[in-house]
Amino acid sequence: MQLKYKILTLSVLPLIVSVLFICVLVFAQSRTLEEEQARLVESSIMAAKKAELKNYLALAVSLIAPLYDSGRDDDEARRQALHILSRANFGLDGYFFVYDRQGKNLMHPRQAELVGRELIGMRDRNGLPVIQALLDSAENGDGFQLYSWEKPSTGQATDKLSYVVMLDRWGWMLGTGIYIEDVEVATSKSRQEVAKGVLTTMLAIASFSLIAVLVVFTGGLTLNVTEHRLADRKLSALNRRIVHLQEEERSRVSRELHDGISQQLVSIKFQFELAGVELEHGRSAGLDNLRTGTARLGEAIGEIRRISHDLRPSLLDTLGLSPAIEQLVREFEQRTAIRTQYQCGLDVAQLDQDLSVTLFRIIQEALGNIERHSQASAVFISISKIRRRIALRVQDNGTGFDPGLLERSAGIGLRNIRERVEHHGGSFAIVSRPGHTELQVEIPAPRARTGRA
Repeated sequence: MQLKYKILTLSVLPLIVSVLFICVLVFAQSRTLEEEQARLVESSIMAAKKAELKNYLALAVSLIAPLYDSGRDDDEARRQALHILSRANFGLDGYFFVYDRQGKNLMHPRQAELVGRELIGMRDRNGLPVIQALLDSAENGDGFQLYSWEKPSTGQATDKLSYVVMLDRWGWMLGTGIYIEDVEVATSKSRQEVAKGVLTTMLAIASFSLIAVLVVFTGGLTLNVTEHRLADRKLSALNRRIVHLQEEERSRVSRELHDGISQQLVSIKFQFELAGVELEHGRSAGLDNLRTGTARLGEAIGEIRRISHDLRPSLLDTLGLSPAIEQLVREFEQRTAIRTQYQCGLDVAQLDQDLSVTLFRIIQEALGNIERHSQASAVFISISKIRRRIALRVQDNGTGFDPGLLERSAGIGLRNIRERVEHHGGSFAIVSRPGHTELQVEIPAPRARTGRA
């Protein structure tokens, strides 16, 4: 996978993972909220229904209170009470029922077939002994009991909440109940509302996430196209520069060969031809011309060595960086008469070949600029190690110049130095004023660069 696609993937993938995590978290929290809200709705409705049942049962007790409070325990009084209760009802499925302590049904206005039957062992669809549970709740509990019972209006078994009390003197359990399928409807509706809200939230998160992904993708694509165009322009400029530098170097070598070596060799050829002619005629001057030609041949050999040294100093390969710089400094002093001092404060043997060539070429380019432009009388060169970085300083006491103007002009020599330094991940700066110009270069030491890599 190409680097640009990796970067794009690393930009989008964390966003997608974060969105998925948020969605999972929202879903989990929504489930908890859904259950809590359903329980809250159910408890609220059940509390209201319990209060309603107490009111209904209080009304039933008040209807038979004249008979019960009269102290009568005869069958007629009880028959009249059962008749009153059988006629009292509320709503479509609201009625009162009466059982004795043995679980015998004494009155049931909606299911007459149950009257007179012993129902103490009767169980609902969940296996609960209904009548026994109602008796226990009336005598020892709060009077409320939840169970399953046939609903008169539908004939279907439905959950029912009943409230019962004991009429101790008559031995009756009087109760009533409400079918609570509406509780299930309310809780189901509550869950649906929560689920709908969660779905809306998830869709909103997904929409915003999709927009964000599209924005990142579009931005990455735009940046990719822009970087491609910029890279193409830089590559074209680099190719032109390489061709220009190659042609410039070839022109320089060609000029030096033509203006120096070529003319010297032609002069030597003429000198030897003249010496040959004079020696053929027995003239002693031929020997002098031969000596002169030989001396000029030595000069030509020296010029060839100088050109070869400029292209690639042999001492750099054989003895190392420091001797090569010392030779460069001696030749610079001899050629320009500028007093030059070189100081080395690190073990250059630890430097790799590539870094050694870089430092040598920077010093060579700096000395060339000093020779051509500075009008200096003294130069100081130092190489040292500062905080795991190699520091190179080249100072002169020349006329100075405006570094900003040099930056804008983008000279070839300055660009060469900058690119060599940046290749090693270093920094490059020039400080200049009349009487003091300093080239400052700092490059990570080889061990530091290896560790960072």
